[in-house]
Amino acid sequence: MTAATPSFDGPPQLALPFDLDDPRFEPIETARLVLRPLEASDARDVWEYQRLPEVLRYIPWPERSPAEGRAHTEKRAGLRRLESDEDAVFFAMELVGEPRVREPRIVEMEHERADAAGWRVIGDVMLRADRVEHGQLEIGWVVHPDFQGRGLAREGADAIMRLAFDTLRAHRVHALLDARNAASAALCERLGMRREATILEEEYNDGEWQDTAMYGILRREWAGRPAVE
Repeated sequence: MTAATPSFDGPPQLALPFDLDDPRFEPIETARLVLRPLEASDARDVWEYQRLPEVLRYIPWPERSPAEGRAHTEKRAGLRRLESDEDAVFFAMELVGEPRVREPRIVEMEHERADAAGWRVIGDVMLRADRVEHGQLEIGWVVHPDFQGRGLAREGADAIMRLAFDTLRAHRVHALLDARNAASAALCERLGMRREATILEEEYNDGEWQDTAMYGILRREWAGRPAVE
């Protein structure tokens, strides 16, 4: 093995801590998206999908008022560092050319500029530290239903998977999803992930027991996967 050849089978090499502010994270630009840290000023765009029943069906979020949605986005936007287990960071998916939500005004937000810079946030992607000592990260995503079916979720998730493996040097990345969520399951497979387990009746939500599906991929598998069309 030459010095330039990556080692996939050695001990964990997770490059933590990872801080979005030190040094300042440079946004990732894909063909149609800009991925950058979620900000409190994204609350209005986020609430546009956070409030929808078809989104809440598969994500264990409660129904929130606009003010509650703002507080939730502020909380997630304040998570800026990966270092220890359970730490998480969130990346907004801006769709280039799509204006931000303006009317109707969802909620008056103190200190918010009406002409907030950037494009509309149509979804977000999470990275969470899980078993740091073994080089594990979890990925998760949510996309507004109006923008699904166009490959945007794959485009955004693929970019953050590259960050997880190429920059943070994860040994393994996994996703946990509601087992009924066929769209997210298909996305996992397009990303090269395999279904590793179905955890039966893991959570009780919406008046019923729900199964969780686990998908995963190893760093060497990610490096050797065929190009995604």
